[in-house]
Amino acid sequence: MEERTMSERTDARPTRLKEHNISLRSAVMIMYCLVAAGAFGIEEMIPESGPGMTVIMLCVLPFLWAGPQALVSAELGSAMPEVGGFYKWVQRGLGEFWGFQACWCRTLSCYLDNTLYIVLAVSYVGFVVPMGPVQSYLLKAAFIFIFSYINIRGLREISWVSNVISITILATFAVIAVTGLTHWEYNPVSPLIPEDYTLFASVGASLSIGMWMYSGYTAMSNLAGEIKDKSVIYRGLLIVLPLTTLSYVLPTVASLASVGQWEEWSTTGGVSFGHTLAILGSWGIPVFMIVATLSNLSIFNTQMVAVTRGFFSMSEDNLAPKAISRLHKRFRTPYVGILSMTVFCLIACTFDFSILVTVDVMLLMVDYVLVFFSAARLRYTEPDMERPFRIPLGRRGVALLVSPAILIALFALFLNGADYFLGGMAGLVSSPVVYVIWRRMYGGMSKIDPEAYPSNPRTKLGKGDLHRTAIIFLLFGALGVIGAFAFFPWYEADWGEYYMEVYGGTDPFAFIILAIKCLSVVYLITGIVLKYFAVKIDPKSPGAGIW
Repeated sequence: MEERTMSERTDARPTRLKEHNISLRSAVMIMYCLVAAGAFGIEEMIPESGPGMTVIMLCVLPFLWAGPQALVSAELGSAMPEVGGFYKWVQRGLGEFWGFQACWCRTLSCYLDNTLYIVLAVSYVGFVVPMGPVQSYLLKAAFIFIFSYINIRGLREISWVSNVISITILATFAVIAVTGLTHWEYNPVSPLIPEDYTLFASVGASLSIGMWMYSGYTAMSNLAGEIKDKSVIYRGLLIVLPLTTLSYVLPTVASLASVGQWEEWSTTGGVSFGHTLAILGSWGIPVFMIVATLSNLSIFNTQMVAVTRGFFSMSEDNLAPKAISRLHKRFRTPYVGILSMTVFCLIACTFDFSILVTVDVMLLMVDYVLVFFSAARLRYTEPDMERPFRIPLGRRGVALLVSPAILIALFALFLNGADYFLGGMAGLVSSPVVYVIWRRMYGGMSKIDPEAYPSNPRTKLGKGDLHRTAIIFLLFGALGVIGAFAFFPWYEADWGEYYMEVYGGTDPFAFIILAIKCLSVVYLITGIVLKYFAVKIDPKSPGAGIW
């Protein structure tokens, strides 16, 4: 039987989720919660990279990093408005294996991240109302239960909450911007970089924080199956990008100009945007803490809905436990997936799991890079696909558009330090391993469309999956060698005090470098062995190329 190519596949299925009438404004507010929810986090960027470099990065990254995300998401989201969003784009562009890698990496990352937002929300409340450990946990649990219930009820309720919180946040930062600009006393871009920093170190510090401030534009795509008017997603993306940029740049410039003290800025007890609000009265900082609490809760709320829809879509594709795709009888929401995050957060918020969060960088970068590659490849493999919104560039133009973003993503793997790189390598191994287990257990896309997604009877995986798994281990093994033997010893030569403070011991940096070297060797050997067996027993599908 002749196998169909990717361009001939018709993977879209009618959604089982309840559809809602979501307005363009509500879609924009949900997106704003997903990608920004205020300028929180820039406080750490200012002393690390200098006020001048901070402002420059906040103005440049929308073009090199956030812009490609938003435009690619708008084009692919308009062409494939399905539950699972970016997961289905990567599956369509690169195949079943890579689609799973993108979705699993994002899902695991968000499970870890979302607990942090609850912890941060309660810590902000603690600045206003002191609490003991028991009261603190009870408040965390209350927040988790409240927003889990909202998520189980569905997208309409989520949009109501997002509207209220986003408008509150935007209004607060608008007041901060106006207050700061009308009390201008300092040069907001001087100095360009800290005196004891090199230009490269300053760019690296600002980039590692700034790219997170401008991430998340693919997340809204997961909700396409629950919105009746699919166009609000791609139209909203074109609105939320400039809205986010303005809500970052204006308050930052205004606050640096009015409050100054750029060396003292911090999210933990230092100077913040709340001090600009305090120019108007002593109530400014407490109000700012309340808004910061709302910001973290809004991210928790919208991240929960976004990540559970991706997980739901994998389950529908027979690539995750079928229980994940069970729907609530009344609200038709994937309540099992929502409750799985509820239970995880209730447990995780009792521990100091900050080290686990080091896996985030690598997991998210895998996701973004695969989305960018999918966008470029689909322009070649499916040039005639209906795209209600189309990036006004040709095939090469789209490839050039995403190239800087791909380079930034690869660079980010190293920028956050050796500890984050090691955590990422350790966490990344879960992706191909879980794929192999679940693909063999549940059958994958072959059970839905065996012609388009043929299985190898010898491996019980998709044809060519051993080759693809080998690529992952060989690629990241090579990156580990580069990092451990060249980049980190040079880039982090004077980071010893940081590692001692965070991890203790006699020489934690040397231990981390040794661990990266050992893990890299294991990755490379695993990749070579897999490639050997792949050549023997796992032929690729026709036209698959390296994918």
